[in-house]
Amino acid sequence: MRTAVERWRLVLGRFAGQKLGDVLSPSDLDRDAALAFLYDREYAERGLSLGGDRGAGSEATRLRALDWLKRAEELFPNAALEVLRDDAIARYALNDLLRDPRLLADLAPSPTLLRAVLSFRDRGDPTLRAEIRAIAQKIVNQLMRRLRVRFDRTFSGRHARHSRSRLRIAANFDARRTIRANLAGYDPERKRLMIAELHFMARQKRHLDWTIILCVDQSGSMTDSVIFAALMAAILTGMPGVRVKMVLFDVAIVDVTDHLDDPLSLLLSMQLGGGTDIGKAVSYCEGLVETPTRTVLALISDFMEGGSPRRLLAAVARLREARVRMLGLAALDDTGRADYDRDMAGRLASVGMNVAALTPEAFADWLAKVLQ
Repeated sequence: MRTAVERWRLVLGRFAGQKLGDVLSPSDLDRDAALAFLYDREYAERGLSLGGDRGAGSEATRLRALDWLKRAEELFPNAALEVLRDDAIARYALNDLLRDPRLLADLAPSPTLLRAVLSFRDRGDPTLRAEIRAIAQKIVNQLMRRLRVRFDRTFSGRHARHSRSRLRIAANFDARRTIRANLAGYDPERKRLMIAELHFMARQKRHLDWTIILCVDQSGSMTDSVIFAALMAAILTGMPGVRVKMVLFDVAIVDVTDHLDDPLSLLLSMQLGGGTDIGKAVSYCEGLVETPTRTVLALISDFMEGGSPRRLLAAVARLREARVRMLGLAALDDTGRADYDRDMAGRLASVGMNVAALTPEAFADWLAKVLQ
């Protein structure tokens, strides 16, 4: 609980520190910096210089806007965050970030940029909303292209050792066959094998016959994971022999399986926030399993259970007993790092769920091994 002095220090801003002293904790200092980024613009508009590059119109400030939004999402509860977003647009015109094609062209497509675009989707006039959707679609398309290359390469097939390939690349090199075919050329004095002919393997197309169930926590801390889950669901849906089902949850459950071919519409419809009932969601997914030994359940969550832990653990244990392959993803983003409930993660692992925090590329590699 903050003292009255600490609350007034946050309300009045950093200049009040000269009178009130160093009363803020490190986390509150981070909140103070985030508030200053937005509200110090009042000083600039009145012609007052704060030094540095805090000016409301500076290019440096605009380039930091995405970082500011991401940090604000981490520091403030939803109610306060809504006020900050509204002020960012209505009072300080940070929507210029979304309107300036030159600035957007300089920013690499990323979940951070997409999250910022999506967070402003219901604000502004209809023209701005149309621009936001167009920008979001462009980012989704670019991210999809990046991921599809990895998924196509990973899932393209296994080597067929008994078929010869005309595609002579290192990935298809058959070392054992090459050695056997050239044993007559071994030089015992020099202890070298003289290679007269190289052999390569063909690649067989793999026909997959699996159901992949993505059970995705849509609480506010999981935004990047939801974005990547939607993109990967769309990619996996296009693969032969793979059936994908996807469920979003907080305290409620939304089955979005019928909308996986349009990840942007799916992301635009999600409602982040609220509580978390993981056990309820996993129990629902249990009812989606038809052939347990050919089913993969990927639970994407921070494992901060707001419902019954006993219900969650019992559902995972039943799925494991039925031989469903399960992976708990504490994060599915570009970093592969996550803040999650390690105690619950350990308990899930003890009843049969493999738990990890992965990048999308690492998740693709894991799925390829599971589906062999």
